[in-house]
Amino acid sequence: MASVLYRLGRFSFRRRGRVLAVWLVLLAVLGGAAAAFMGPTTDNFSIPGTESQRALDSLREQFPQAGGVTGTIVIAAPEGRKLDPVAVGAVVREAGGVPGVIAAIDPFKVGSVTPDGRYALVQVQFDTPLDEVTDAQRAAYERVGASARGLRVEHGGEVMKAEVEVGSTEALGVLVAAVVLVVTFGSLVAAGMTLLNALIGVGAGMAGLFALSGVLELTSTAPILALMLGLAVGIDYSLFITSRYRQYLAEGVAEEEAAGRATGTAGSAVVFAGATVVIALAGLSVVGIPFLSIMGLAAAGTIALAVLVALTLLPAMLGFAGLRVLPRGRRGRFDGQASHPGREGFGFRWGRIAVRLRVPILLAGVVGLGALALPAQDMRLALPDAGTAASGTAAREAYDLIGEGFGPGFNGRLIAIVSGDEAQATGEAAQKAAKLIYDAGALAVSPPQANPRGTTVLMTIIPKTGPTDAATEQFVRTIRERVAGIEGADIALSGVTAIGIDVSAKLAEAMPVYLLLVAGLSILLLMLVFRSLLVPLKAALGFLLTVGATFGITVAIFQQGHLADLFGVEVPGPLVSFLPILLIGILFGLAMDYEVFLVSRMREDFVHGDSPQQATVNGLGHNARVVTAAALIMTAVFGGFVFMHDPIIKSMGFALAVGVLVDAFVVRLTLVPAVMSFLGRAAWWLPRPVDRILPNLDIEGESLHGKLATQERDADQEAVTV
Repeated sequence: MASVLYRLGRFSFRRRGRVLAVWLVLLAVLGGAAAAFMGPTTDNFSIPGTESQRALDSLREQFPQAGGVTGTIVIAAPEGRKLDPVAVGAVVREAGGVPGVIAAIDPFKVGSVTPDGRYALVQVQFDTPLDEVTDAQRAAYERVGASARGLRVEHGGEVMKAEVEVGSTEALGVLVAAVVLVVTFGSLVAAGMTLLNALIGVGAGMAGLFALSGVLELTSTAPILALMLGLAVGIDYSLFITSRYRQYLAEGVAEEEAAGRATGTAGSAVVFAGATVVIALAGLSVVGIPFLSIMGLAAAGTIALAVLVALTLLPAMLGFAGLRVLPRGRRGRFDGQASHPGREGFGFRWGRIAVRLRVPILLAGVVGLGALALPAQDMRLALPDAGTAASGTAAREAYDLIGEGFGPGFNGRLIAIVSGDEAQATGEAAQKAAKLIYDAGALAVSPPQANPRGTTVLMTIIPKTGPTDAATEQFVRTIRERVAGIEGADIALSGVTAIGIDVSAKLAEAMPVYLLLVAGLSILLLMLVFRSLLVPLKAALGFLLTVGATFGITVAIFQQGHLADLFGVEVPGPLVSFLPILLIGILFGLAMDYEVFLVSRMREDFVHGDSPQQATVNGLGHNARVVTAAALIMTAVFGGFVFMHDPIIKSMGFALAVGVLVDAFVVRLTLVPAVMSFLGRAAWWLPRPVDRILPNLDIEGESLHGKLATQERDADQEAVTV
């Protein structure tokens, strides 16, 4: 692999104009395709094969009039006063006139008014699903009741779910990344080139993703996840190759040759690291949940493109930059000869400390991370609702006002679909189900509404507690248990809470398979890279420590509310259902990045004769600065998304930022050197039969160095002969 990438790096450096032109043309083509074919994103979290999805499918088929998106307008009179039916009727008529609305129900006719007469709910039914509602329709819906004097009118419901947008706060992460690059390289040219390279890759990836959104059902969080990961790994991969290029220049290697060698060595590690992230994300397809598969594949495609950009466009940019990638003070002294080593860096000093104090460091690290993981045992999962939206938004105001006037259960309505072959049996089953639901603790159950044939009955259930409340989850489970014994019809329950339970159950079922896939993949790939048994096991255990601590910290802040105000978490509650499995897939790949870049240098020095302890110190000393910069950049990029109001993106950005910090600074830069020095030569042991079976991936570029050394000797002999 290293030899192929070496030739690719030299070719891109030499033909830099053509390579840059190809990428710019590709970027323009993808951008044009995105503009021409881009489709709407959706918040449709479909889960085929589950009870809640079966209920939704039946609802769309048997009650097509209820197949569109719904809205809920809540009207409140001043304290101590009652609503005037005439004034409320005017709001209802105005809502019925919104484009796309097929029904707006007067609350005084259906009893959607509180006993004190102060609050009322207007149910609004659109004729299209959420992803087909236009901005103009939503704006008209939000203007309903604006002229109602003396009344408070708030607009909520599914129709108020807006697409997640990336704002200026996320640019803070890129700005911090730029500062880290300038400090790391000491050169504005090197920092700017690295950042521009990553942005081109992300731009191409996002354009391609949006171009496909016209034919794929793209969830609103998928582009944000792809952007988040594409930026982070794109900058990091370019950073690794550029740093190795500068090292070769400092050793006296010519520019084109340095680009080839950097691509062959650091580029090989980039290919491996990128492949692990891509495989882990693509592996989310085993869960069997379409929206999660799309999220994983979208992010995987963007990362694959970031790797390709780092291997081709970056060497071309290095050709344009020349010696300007070096600090200004070193350019004038560069004469093609190796520079003298400067003062020993902190990485070497820290490496010696980690080797000398390996036992207390291991104990403190494992105990500390274990303590941080303790809150994870209380983790609760659910799908987010309007109660977690930012204060001041229309959806949140309506949610709070409904809870104030009617109780929290009205924000978490459930739907029961009773389906049978005969109308009489179906009706009897619906009556039995309604009684059992009341007995289970329902606040209210709507009268059964049958389709024209009478074979399908719809009932709306109002629980006593909110949609993400643990009591509501238990209420759903109790209903399902009690109605399971009713004969003559099939009864399916849906709604926000029911869907959240089904998603969590589906993920819990798939989690062991996915964990086995990820753990098995990590051990196998690291065995191929490092020709060792203990190093892969150590890496997998370190990854588990990272995941445990990350889950614990995220639960403590987002669910339990500790330091919640510091991170803008207004309403602590359950984590989004798919966050754990998504986080495992992403952090696995990112953790392997740092593992490869650190341990590959340790193995390289050990193979060339250094003692295990000295090889550990060298590996940390040569790569600690780059890994530190890479981790800070990733943390900055992920951290920028914590400022978003969307609870899913906020929690994902926070968890990824914390995971990178824990893995890079605690696990890889602290525990890994301690463990490696503790294992000594045993770290590199591999049974001979296994060694013969495994192919040699040559991540460290040993064969490449051998070929180059042979070529240099032949050239020297030829020069002497002449």
